[in-house]
Amino acid sequence: METQEYDVVVLGGGPAGENAAQYAVEGTSMTAAIVERELLGGECSYWACMPSKALLRPITVAGVTADLEGVSTAHVADRALLARRDTWVSHYDDSGQVSWAEGAGIAVVRGDGRLAGERTIRVTSSAGDRLVRARQAVVIATGSEPHVPDVYSEALPWGSRDATGVLEVPDRLAIVGGGVVACEAAVWMSALGSEVTLLVRGPRLLARMEPFAGEAVLDGLRARGVTVHLGAAVADVRRSDPADTGVGRIHGGAVILTTSAGTTSAGTIEADEVLLAIGRSPRLESLGLESVGLSPDDVTGGRLPEWLHAVGDAAGGPPLTHWGKHQARVVGARIAAAADGEVAWEPDREAPVPQVVFTDPEVASVGLTEAAARDEGHEVVVSRVPTSSASGTSLLRDHVAGQSQLVVDAHSRLLLGATFVGPEVAELVHAATVAIVADVPVHVLRHAVASYPTASELWLRLLEELPPRFRAPA
Repeated sequence: METQEYDVVVLGGGPAGENAAQYAVEGTSMTAAIVERELLGGECSYWACMPSKALLRPITVAGVTADLEGVSTAHVADRALLARRDTWVSHYDDSGQVSWAEGAGIAVVRGDGRLAGERTIRVTSSAGDRLVRARQAVVIATGSEPHVPDVYSEALPWGSRDATGVLEVPDRLAIVGGGVVACEAAVWMSALGSEVTLLVRGPRLLARMEPFAGEAVLDGLRARGVTVHLGAAVADVRRSDPADTGVGRIHGGAVILTTSAGTTSAGTIEADEVLLAIGRSPRLESLGLESVGLSPDDVTGGRLPEWLHAVGDAAGGPPLTHWGKHQARVVGARIAAAADGEVAWEPDREAPVPQVVFTDPEVASVGLTEAAARDEGHEVVVSRVPTSSASGTSLLRDHVAGQSQLVVDAHSRLLLGATFVGPEVAELVHAATVAIVADVPVHVLRHAVASYPTASELWLRLLEELPPRFRAPA
């Protein structure tokens, strides 16, 4: 059997895997290889972040023109919208990503990789099997896969790949879930002409964020014609003539979903397709972990030998591209430093994880919610204002929906969390991330002068809403 050897071998070629390989060998004499069974660039590049935002941005722009005096109202052009999606995913061709990797000195090994002993990967492909060995380290960056309960399996529901890769737009689409994927997909699928019904098991949308954020998104979805049923757990799913017709195509006949909701309209839903968006699980099965005495729980729990690392979704943390890339940069730096007998510098605490939901209104948050902060034992002071209270934000649209909030520790006066709801608030959340990472007290933040009239003036409104005693050191 052919054997190849590199200093670092990464299992999985998504953004986290690419960053781990790059940071491990950049500026060194070490070599690296990425083992990838699908497209180099991973879920984010072809099936998640990039195509979803490529679909959502034109819809947002059209919405702004409908709510802004002095401009003609724009309309979404279905074919052009999907063509834009195809451009951003490079027509599902990863040659550009391969060129980047090879230019960075990283080898691309095609095939399905699994551990076959310490620092050893067995790669299976149509060309046969081969072994790839790592002299220094192996990084698991295999990503995640959709969670599909047994009740849905025979109905062949859509997953997130079908939603972002849509080719056939169903007349009636049922979306099961109330998180980011469900809410964002409801926006672009309704804009493409689907009659969308959202079935949410819990009592609100975006359950891990501040309640007022979920309420604003709920209002926004209903305003664009999406039917939302809260507290609707799906008990049974039946489909006529299910068929694996390919990604983004309708997978058979009509789908009947029976829910626990009490009303006739919510009790039984009939749709032409169902999108399942209820979460993802780390892709760790069939990875050969048993060959080195490990289990998936060891990977997500961080109980790994010194030569083995995990990053991104596979590590079990927040399933966000930017978080996976951050982990990968940290791990890559560790590997590079260890090869030189050194220890890479790292902060003494884990970084806060920001998140943006590209709905209408947009939601951006970082750090702890008010409830989470109290649960952790903090005594908190909360500042909340209408997002429209900043003149720069009000200039973005004629009608600005949403509120924004800071959660501050009452004793240290440090920012614990921030949530922004409104137009283009994604561009506001990084300032909050910096403030949390750098331990900047709110009385110092008051002296970070915001340009006028910009949306960043919202920071002044939020800081002014805090009690007067927070304007000077304790």
